[in-house]
Amino acid sequence: MRWGFLDDIRCRLDIGPTGPHSGISFYTTVLQKMQHLNDEAQMTRTTERVARRGSGSHPVRRGRLERIDSLYGYAFIAPAVLGFIVFVAVPIVGVFAFSFQDYNSLSGRTSFAGFDNYAELVASGTFARVLQNTALFSAFVIPANILIGLALAVLVNQRIPGIAIFRTAYFVPVVVSLVAWSLVWEVLLQDSGGLNGWLAMVGIDGPNWLASTEWAMTTIIGVQVLKSVGVSMILFLAALQDVPVELIEASRIDGARRWQSFRHVTAPLIAPTTVMVGILATIGSLKAFAQVYLLTEGGPQLSTSILGYYIYEQAFRAFQVGYASTAAVFLFAIVLALTLLQWWTRKRWVFNES
Repeated sequence: MRWGFLDDIRCRLDIGPTGPHSGISFYTTVLQKMQHLNDEAQMTRTTERVARRGSGSHPVRRGRLERIDSLYGYAFIAPAVLGFIVFVAVPIVGVFAFSFQDYNSLSGRTSFAGFDNYAELVASGTFARVLQNTALFSAFVIPANILIGLALAVLVNQRIPGIAIFRTAYFVPVVVSLVAWSLVWEVLLQDSGGLNGWLAMVGIDGPNWLASTEWAMTTIIGVQVLKSVGVSMILFLAALQDVPVELIEASRIDGARRWQSFRHVTAPLIAPTTVMVGILATIGSLKAFAQVYLLTEGGPQLSTSILGYYIYEQAFRAFQVGYASTAAVFLFAIVLALTLLQWWTRKRWVFNES
C-alpha cells in the first residue's frame, strides 16, 4: 500500500514501472517530468500571448504601424502617379476639351465649335490621305517587327561562340537617339549619298530615296523597322529561352522535324510574347513622328504624311489647335480600339489563355 500513490503518479505522468527499491530514481524522474511539463506550459502561454498580441490585443499600436506602412507605400508611388496625372491624364482631358473649340494659338482667338471640327476632319480629303498613309505604314511595320524580330531571336538563340556580339549589334539601334538615327539615314539616303554611292560601285543607279513618291514611304518604313526591331528580338529571345527544352526534345523523339517542332510546340508557348510585341509595334507605328519630320516632312506630295506628323503640322504650323486636337482624339481612339482588339483576340490563339 505504501507504494500505491507512487503507482498512481507513475500512471498520471506516464513513467515506467517502479519497485520498492527504486524510490530515489523514481522521485528524480518525477521531478524531471514535472519540469518538462512546466516548460511546455510556459511555452504555450508565451505563444498564446504572442497570438493575442498579433490578433489585435493592441489595436492602437497595430493600426499605427499599418498607417506608417501605408504612408511609405503612397510615398513610393507618388512620383509615378503625379507624373501620370500631370503629363498624361491632364493633357488627354485638355485634348478632348480643345477638340470642341475653334482655337487658334497664334491669334489667341477661341470659341466653342461643338462637333464642327469632327465634321470638317471627316470631310477632309487630306485627312483621308493621311489615314491611308498611316494604314499603309502600320500594315508593313507591325508584321515586319514581329517576323523579323522572331527570326533574329531564333538566330541569336543559338549557342555558338561570339553570338553575344550579334545580339548587341542587333540591339544597338534601339539605344541610339531617334533624332541621331534619322539624321544619319538622311545623309545616307540622299540622291548622291552613301547608299547610292555604294550602289553605283556595282553599276546600279539608285533612286532618290527621300524625294521620290514611289520610294519615300518604303524608306520611312525601313528606317522605322531597323530602329525598333531590336526590342522585338529581345522580347522573343527571352520567350524562346523560357521554352522547356524537354518539350522540344520530346517532339523530336516523336518524329517532328525542326519546323514542325517550332510550329506546334514553340510558337504556342511564345504566343503571349507575340501578342505583346504586336501591341507595342502597333502603338509605335501609329505614334511615329520624328523620322517623318526629319527625313521627308510629310512629302513628297503628302506621300509620307502620317497621323502623328499631321497632328503636329496642324497644331504648330497651321496653329489650328482645336482641329489638331480632334485629329489627336481620332489617333487615341484608333490606338485604343486596336489594342483592345488584339487583347481580346488573344483568347482565341494564345496557348492556355481562358
